[in-house]
Amino acid sequence: MINLDNVAFAYDNKYILKDINLIENNPVIIGLWGRNGSGKTTLMKLLSGLEHPTSGTVHVDGEIPYNNIEAMNHVAFMQEDHPYSDLWNVNDALNYASNFNDKWDQALADQLIEIFQLPRKKKIRKFSKGMKTMLTIAIGLASKAPVTIFDEPSNGLDAHMRKQFYDILLDSFEEDPRVILLSTHHIEEVEPLCEKIAIIDNNTLLTYQDTESLKTRGVHLSGTSDAVNAIAEQYTISEERKLGKQLNVMIDAPYTEALKQEAFSHGVSIEKAPFQDYLVNLTKKEAKLHAHA
Repeated sequence: MINLDNVAFAYDNKYILKDINLIENNPVIIGLWGRNGSGKTTLMKLLSGLEHPTSGTVHVDGEIPYNNIEAMNHVAFMQEDHPYSDLWNVNDALNYASNFNDKWDQALADQLIEIFQLPRKKKIRKFSKGMKTMLTIAIGLASKAPVTIFDEPSNGLDAHMRKQFYDILLDSFEEDPRVILLSTHHIEEVEPLCEKIAIIDNNTLLTYQDTESLKTRGVHLSGTSDAVNAIAEQYTISEERKLGKQLNVMIDAPYTEALKQEAFSHGVSIEKAPFQDYLVNLTKKEAKLHAHA
């Protein structure tokens, strides 16, 4: 469904993305995470055909998306600040979207508009941020495009509406499995939805793997410097704080029973790092690589 082969994109001779290789042929909900400026938005534009790669090839559902009207039936890109005409109301936006999606589900669109309680005849330009987000969600899900991309889909939504969105997203995916890509800064919030996670860092794809595997990584160690270093020297240290003779670090390692036993034997405190903290530290340029075991 998605195939990026050695993709690079440059603007004014500066590479925004490089060496991107990603293949996904199965229906799956993917979390896309990266720091600001890492290249996430450019990647989504390449997948949706809004940009053309400088080198390499992009295929979405077997189609090259750039400058290809047929590909519009295969991919839906719902941007964070999705462009709507100042003249449109909800009905106008739904009618327009239905013209570009062969699998458009009008019944689902109507259902979502009712659930989100959006006024159909009010101009979209007068909507709040949250109301615009809900309309964008409704269109993206009702498109039923084989590849559906949401950029920061929970922005502007309160906790209740976010939960509603996530429940509806899962129901829609179970009913009509496809690739759904969620680009977000709040990875811990969407992580329960995502079977896989792609991390963009330093303008390339740092990793693409199963969420459950990635979630096991990131461990806090705390103790005397000598004791902590005896364990941490085997791994990448992504965070380090020294307080007198006490050393606190985060290491890029799976939180396993064997590691817990090793920490216990050295008198070192150990705990699993929050997932978001692990990802933030994983993409720090100053992460320090020690000798691997």
